[in-house]
Amino acid sequence: MNPVKALVQKTLGRFGYRVSRISSAPPRVPPVPDWTQQPTMTGALRRAQFRGVAVNTVIDVGASDGRWSEKCLQVFPDANYLLMEALAAHESKLREFAQIHQNVTFVLAAAGDQEGQVHFKNAGDPFSGAASHRPFESNDSVVALTTIDSQVSRRNLPAPYLIKLDTHGFEAAIFAGAAKTLEQTAIVIVEAYNFELQRAEQTFRFHELCAFMETLGFRCSDLVDPAYREKDYMFWQMDLFFEPESRPEFNYNAFC
Repeated sequence: MNPVKALVQKTLGRFGYRVSRISSAPPRVPPVPDWTQQPTMTGALRRAQFRGVAVNTVIDVGASDGRWSEKCLQVFPDANYLLMEALAAHESKLREFAQIHQNVTFVLAAAGDQEGQVHFKNAGDPFSGAASHRPFESNDSVVALTTIDSQVSRRNLPAPYLIKLDTHGFEAAIFAGAAKTLEQTAIVIVEAYNFELQRAEQTFRFHELCAFMETLGFRCSDLVDPAYREKDYMFWQMDLFFEPESRPEFNYNAFC
């Protein structure tokens, strides 16, 4: 041992200390969770949760058999859930889902801008369909119509809200019937398209949807589940997340 080092060690040893080499190995950094970069619905929900977004009520419009809400329950298990679905074909599954989860209720009606009835197009696929105030040329039926605002008020559902739309071109009418609810909404999730849907009353292409949502006070905060059409593999659709433009994250313009 180096004489100087030996002397230092001996001296410090009298006081209960010793000299040790500092490890040259880098400190261990905990792994980054997978959800931070995954372009999936669950990943985006967890990113919103990580940012401190609070949700007390989830409103699932176009709920089908409840499969999307079941996924959301994994992230926001304590929220209230209102599932809104136009097709009676899903009633038994929705009833079963609500029996399993005591914080879930549902209504068999399309969401829109007023109470009453609305035309609905469905060609037999229970996971597809579109509402319109005008009759469709084929596969037209009439279903119950309600508004998000009336359902929230009637059921006394607490804010803040998460609203998810899978509604194929009826979004403007739905938002018109959700004006009060949107004032206390933390997240809006909308299925958005790169093409105009032929069966829709009004289609927002994704950039038009972003512009429309900014008029309501929301900015895009995430995108998930991009899909490509079978004909030519062109980009077809994705789900966009929107949060109030007052969120502090929108004031930070750097990457890191």
